[in-house]
Amino acid sequence: MAMQKFRPVNIKESLPVVKIRELNQGHTDSNSDLCRKDIDESVQINTGDIIFSWLGTLLLDLWAGNEAGLNQHLFKVTSNDYPSWFIYEWTKYYLQEFQLIAKSKATTMGHIKRSNLKESFAIIPDDDELTKLNNLLGPIFDNKIKIRKQNLILRQIKKQLLAKLLN
Repeated sequence: MAMQKFRPVNIKESLPVVKIRELNQGHTDSNSDLCRKDIDESVQINTGDIIFSWLGTLLLDLWAGNEAGLNQHLFKVTSNDYPSWFIYEWTKYYLQEFQLIAKSKATTMGHIKRSNLKESFAIIPDDDELTKLNNLLGPIFDNKIKIRKQNLILRQIKKQLLAKLLN
C-alpha cells in the first residue's frame, strides 16, 4: 500500500513507515516517513513478522523493529496453515532464484511476478512430522527473533552512549 496516501493527522496517532531503507537497516528512525495508525492490519508489522520485497532489491527479513506500516512493494508473509519458521525458510530457499529472475528483467527495477511465486513448491511434511519439526525449530526461530530485537536495542544504546561520550 502506498503509505503517502495515509499521512497522519496527529503525530501521536501515527506509525513509522517501513520502506527498503528501513528494511535494510532493520529498524525505523527519525528519518522514516509516518502514516496513520488506523491502516489495514495486513499492512501493519510487528517484531517477528516476515517481510518480503518483490521489486528492486529483493529482500527477505524477520522484522525486529517496532510496530510500523508497510510501504508498497513490501509484503508481510503469513500463513494460517504453517508456522513462521517454515514459511521463512522456504521463502529464503527460493530467494536467490527470485533475485536472478528480477535481475534478468530489462527494466530498471527488476521484479518477480505472482506466477514466479506460484511456480515455487515446498515439500510439506505430514501433520505428525510438522508437529515434531515445529517443536524442534519453533523455539530456535523464536530465539532468533529475540536476539535480533536485543541486537537492535544494543545498537540504539551504543549510539546514545557514543553521542554522550563525544559531547
